[in-house]
Amino acid sequence: MNNKNILNKIKMLTTEEQRNLSYEELIEIMKLLSPNEIIELSNIIGYPVFTRLCMGELKHKFVLLQDGAAAIIINNKGQILLQSRADRNKWGLPGGCQELGERFQDTIIREIKEETNLDVKEEDLDLIDIVSGSTRRNDYPNGDVVINNTALYCIKKYSGELKWDSESKNMKFFDIDKLPKNQNDPDLIEIYIKKDKK
Repeated sequence: MNNKNILNKIKMLTTEEQRNLSYEELIEIMKLLSPNEIIELSNIIGYPVFTRLCMGELKHKFVLLQDGAAAIIINNKGQILLQSRADRNKWGLPGGCQELGERFQDTIIREIKEETNLDVKEEDLDLIDIVSGSTRRNDYPNGDVVINNTALYCIKKYSGELKWDSESKNMKFFDIDKLPKNQNDPDLIEIYIKKDKK
């Protein structure tokens, strides 16, 4: 089997099957791939999941530093879009992890499309801040702990019909003074509110 076929075979796996690749299987696959093909493999599986798979039995013990982007999407009523995440009972901002070789602008445009079905142009991205530190810690139900470095954008111009994928249970625009208490990203929203008041 040539390397293109190996990568195509992994693309055809379900997300669950990709996440269940064993450490031993991954070693055998990666022995056959060039560095560029390993980057492609990482982007197929998703960088954080791929990194964890490469850690073998330590995958849920190692605290992972990951880069990504999040969006404060504002509608014409001044409300903020939040998603009710499928993996926990919290409301958070659309966004996600950066893929290898990807710019933050590309990350947020891709994540918004995947998670909300909305289209955003790069010229309509307004960088609010790069947020890092202990407030960016996330503990996941499967035991994973990550510290996120997040490029936070504000977006007021977008197109398309709001729809969500399997990562979300619901999506809704909220008034800034009526946000839900169970938030996933309260630090990011607080940064936006402080900058918006200036």
